[in-house]
Amino acid sequence: MNRLSRILVELALEEDLNGLGDLTSRHFVDARHHSRGRIMARESCVISGSEVARHVCEAVGGGDLAFVPVIGDGSSAETGDLVATIEGPTRLVLQAERTVLNFMQRLSGVATVTRNYANAIAHTRARLLDTRKTTPGWRELEKAAVLHGGGTNHRIGLYDAIMVKDNHLVANSDAIDLAQRIGEVLAAHPSIKIEFEADRLDQVETFLKIEGIAVILLDNMSNEQLREAVALRDRLSPGTLLEASGGVNLKTIAGIAGTGVDFISVGALTHSVRSIDLGLDLEAA
Repeated sequence: MNRLSRILVELALEEDLNGLGDLTSRHFVDARHHSRGRIMARESCVISGSEVARHVCEAVGGGDLAFVPVIGDGSSAETGDLVATIEGPTRLVLQAERTVLNFMQRLSGVATVTRNYANAIAHTRARLLDTRKTTPGWRELEKAAVLHGGGTNHRIGLYDAIMVKDNHLVANSDAIDLAQRIGEVLAAHPSIKIEFEADRLDQVETFLKIEGIAVILLDNMSNEQLREAVALRDRLSPGTLLEASGGVNLKTIAGIAGTGVDFISVGALTHSVRSIDLGLDLEAA
């Protein structure tokens, strides 16, 4: 886990304990009592979040609280399946319970939705991508959940790839020599991937003729336009990859994949998922 994810765990525990701790458990649970918490799936899903759950347990109990995954990240769980256990002093198990579940429920939701989308295009050559439309602070965790669901990560942030969108071009009042700018970028960052967004076929044709553009994002194009873009690519620059985006849902994604594009990016993998129903049942250890 990176620094931001560790801080996220600290913040989650701080808002739950607020320096005072679990008052209910302190007064109603004997300090010597030990328990095993059984995390159960209450619906079919793909599991994600075990790493952050383990870190929560370490932060709460150090070596006194053991998190043991039973169904690993990326594996499917059915209703009633045992997903993981948390074992240790009952007070500590109860302190960790809600934070562990909050992380695992959300991340399993991302993994489950991703699996549904990935399955819908499994018969095609297209690969499923996520976006930067993630919950602030959760990006590392949510993008890991996308991988667990069978998707592929797009750029992580603004620092690891270049994507020139319409707003970047609008922001420049003078004509831009794109080829010169691209050359400057590659001279400074030889291994960086450069992607340009196009919402018209004439833009696609222009970008295909410029050396150094690795990917063209086809924004909100119809399937017919996507097929035309693929034909242009095959004729002008077979090595350039094409990414479709916009208007993608489970009903439309197979048709989009059938046009011959290389990637399909879906913001819904992270920005509008429902948390999976997981619960913790306590038993005396």
